Amino acid sequence: MTPPVKGDGMRGLSVFISDIRNCKSREAEVKRINKELANIRTKFKGDKTLDGYQKKKYVCKLLFIFLLGHDIDFGHKEAVNLLVSNKYTEKQIGYLFISVILNHESDLMRLIIQNIKNDLSSRNPIFITLALQCIANIGNKEMADAFAQDIPKLLVSGDTLDSVKQSAALCLLKLLRNSPEIMPTGEWTTRIIHLLNDQHLGVVTAACSLIDILVKRNPEEYKACVSLAVSRLSRIVTSTYTDFQDYTYYFVPAPWLSVKILRLLQNYPPPDDPSIKSRLNECLDTILQKAQEALKSKKLQHSNAKNAVLFEAINLIIHIDSEPNLLVKACNQLGQFLSHKDTNLRYLALESMCLLATSEFSHDAVKKHQETVINALKTERDISVRQRAVDLLYAMCDRTNAEEIVKEMLGYLETADYHIREEMVLKVAILAEKYAVDYTWYVDIMLNLIRIAGDYVSEEVWYRVIQIVVNRTDVQGYAAKTVFEALQAPACHENMVKVGGYILGEFGNLIAGDPRSSPLIQFELLHSKYHLCSPQTRCLLLSTYVKFINLFNEIKPQIQHVLKQENNLKSSDVEIQQRSVEYLQLSMIADADVLATVLEEMPSFPERESSILSSILQKKKPPSDLANQQQKEEKVEKVEKTVMNGQNYETGPKIQTVNNNNQIDLIGLNATPPSNKTQTVLTSTTPVKSDQEALLDIFGGPVPVVAATVPPVQANLDSLFSDTFGVPTQRIASPVQEIPQFIPILSIQDNHIQFVFKNADILFENESIKILSKCEYKQNLARLSLTFMNKSNFVYQNFSVQPILGNDSIRVLPRPLDSNVLQSQSQLIQILNCECVNDFSQLPQVLVQFSCNGTQSRFELNLPIFLNKFFDPAQMDSQTFFSRWKNLGNPGQEQQKIFKANYPIDKDRNSQILVSFGWSSLSGIDPNPENFCGAGIIYTSTQQYGCLYRLEPNRQAQMYRLTIRSNKESISKRLIELLDNQF
Repeated sequence: MTPPVKGDGMRGLSVFISDIRNCKSREAEVKRINKELANIRTKFKGDKTLDGYQKKKYVCKLLFIFLLGHDIDFGHKEAVNLLVSNKYTEKQIGYLFISVILNHESDLMRLIIQNIKNDLSSRNPIFITLALQCIANIGNKEMADAFAQDIPKLLVSGDTLDSVKQSAALCLLKLLRNSPEIMPTGEWTTRIIHLLNDQHLGVVTAACSLIDILVKRNPEEYKACVSLAVSRLSRIVTSTYTDFQDYTYYFVPAPWLSVKILRLLQNYPPPDDPSIKSRLNECLDTILQKAQEALKSKKLQHSNAKNAVLFEAINLIIHIDSEPNLLVKACNQLGQFLSHKDTNLRYLALESMCLLATSEFSHDAVKKHQETVINALKTERDISVRQRAVDLLYAMCDRTNAEEIVKEMLGYLETADYHIREEMVLKVAILAEKYAVDYTWYVDIMLNLIRIAGDYVSEEVWYRVIQIVVNRTDVQGYAAKTVFEALQAPACHENMVKVGGYILGEFGNLIAGDPRSSPLIQFELLHSKYHLCSPQTRCLLLSTYVKFINLFNEIKPQIQHVLKQENNLKSSDVEIQQRSVEYLQLSMIADADVLATVLEEMPSFPERESSILSSILQKKKPPSDLANQQQKEEKVEKVEKTVMNGQNYETGPKIQTVNNNNQIDLIGLNATPPSNKTQTVLTSTTPVKSDQEALLDIFGGPVPVVAATVPPVQANLDSLFSDTFGVPTQRIASPVQEIPQFIPILSIQDNHIQFVFKNADILFENESIKILSKCEYKQNLARLSLTFMNKSNFVYQNFSVQPILGNDSIRVLPRPLDSNVLQSQSQLIQILNCECVNDFSQLPQVLVQFSCNGTQSRFELNLPIFLNKFFDPAQMDSQTFFSRWKNLGNPGQEQQKIFKANYPIDKDRNSQILVSFGWSSLSGIDPNPENFCGAGIIYTSTQQYGCLYRLEPNRQAQMYRLTIRSNKESISKRLIELLDNQF
């Protein structure tokens, strides 16, 4: 590009820019700009004698004003007129204005295209380059259609200068990305491929990028590029840096071109021609050998360029996957990088070794570095490197090292970063199942997994545990015993309760002979967790109880007493209420034979591929737009209706099915998908006339009507009891349906209080929207994930979640939403990063807004973040505890409350509540063994606050005295409020 002409400095533009910079306020700047715009407008309208220099100067000023953020609605025609000039600087400013400011739908576009064609056909290479740059900058369909033939001609013409060929190749690349239909074919193919043989490496580099995108669109037509690419790569690799003086970067010959060629070759399988294949292998071997040589420079640029070529060569070796010698050499080279001081190199080495571990030729070579990878998992500071180490351990695992790797991953899981725990849980679950030789080991691993990372154990994981235990009779007794012991822990995760409820409900009889796990003890142990569980888990436990009636008739009165309790029969949750009533009536009316039939042991699940594996594979899909959309849709489906081996969990009117095998799915996890033989069961308000009417119509209300082809007893039993564990009984909606109308949401009553003792659950739900909350805490920091699920058939527009200011004690920083549109039956996830600045009693809030069908919904949502969530339990001996207790005896530091017990006084239950709240439970501290003592530290960004508690139950009077001491009065008061009514 030619330098500016001497004396062409545009002094007026320099003065104007200086004036703008000297403005002291925004108002002064706007005033100066408006004055200049008025002057330019007057010059363009009134002065017909403006020469090219003056037009260029004024157009430059307009361009500068536009870059300052002001709209420019005139001067377009004058900028287009500059394209006709034969002066480089004037033509350059004209093209720049058109590329940056001009609307591509402008009426002037035809005139612009004509001027561009004139420049492309000129003999001045500078003008041709300017025109090509403008075409690429605009790059719309109109440009693509207009120059689809002209640019390839320039590219392959023998008369075109090398610099112009480079610009033409890059311009065509830009147009192809926006308009793939203009892809050159036929006679152009061979001529474009032969650009790889051009003597000018700049042309080859530009052409390589162009050919790469052409190959991806039509690989068969451009297959001939492989031999030329290998030939060019060979010449670069075997040369020295002195052979390419103009294209050597810190002693590395043409590193960018080498990388582009290596990537181009990854679009094709290994060459069929033995000579080409041999030459390619020699090139790759040479690159690996050069990596072992001493560095020619200590500068970072040299090692970066050298390693860029090396890693791309390794990617090609992995892609070919047919040369054991190269694969092992690549693995050894990457192994050296695992202990390199550069974090980026360690990351790339781990990432590449993950791919090498999948090859049968290099898997054993990768396994040699197992100890190094485990050490990286424990000692790396960078989270991304630790995540790649987890991926590599997963990839290198086989039957010979599975137990050791799973043990290390479980150990790391306890301290792992929050955002990789869910993926680690899936990987541990897959490895434990895939390489389990002794299934007692599998059971131990999975129960440990739930204990360590229960919040991250998805439903697919614990469903799979149930499936395997049900299908393997040799492990059922062991699983029942192990889960019984796990449930005895003071703090037990809800997923452990689900697994324990299911397994004990099915196989509790296998351990009932031991006095330590008698039927009554099993029941009392499960029921001690009942009040802390979500409604879904309570439903499962109720199903376990009714199964106990069939297994252990001696505890039938205790179970019936629970089913009769008012908080079950009159529960606000319809499902709990319905199950309690139905199970109670079933236990009272049905005889032993009917109970044995209805509540018989679950049959084995059909063997099929684990759904956990599909979950982990979805996380590794390429991030294409289509794939991303598909993953989002699949994720929505999993949240809206949990799918487990063909059985859909839904909550709405539907048609029920009965399988011909007459097996009743009492657990709600029917793994057999409906086949062509499945028969339909319709529900109706017409009573059934059958011999079983007294049994089936136990409520005196309507009972199901069964299709004639289905046996009446079986169909009615299925309708009433087939969904014992998971799905509510369904009703078919009335045939006459009104067109639904969206009712705006202006206020809500959320369920935030239940989050005092849990971190994940449903925060709010109605017929239009469901809000799930999941939170992770670490000292004074919290990460809250709000999932908004659209349950309606409407689309929610302009969706936003904004923190409500006013609570300075807790800082809430939202991440941007992926979209502001919440589609029907879809979801949006809002991530909120929170910091506890000081102690607080008022919950932080967010304002949720969206519009639907012209109506605006706007409501405040309490974030379920309580002060006790920033607790860390503290351990201490008796002397230290009472010494600190006395030190915190000043007025205002102690809060005490005496209250009547709301629940039967149960030592295990009280201990579990206190531990779930965040306290430590210090046994043997208090002289009275019935009392509870403990300590904790509340973390804020300003200070740490030590807290002590003492809970004194009085069984005779059914009273409690709760005392809390801390070095701040407001903290003691708030903790007393949160624990109120929990005992």
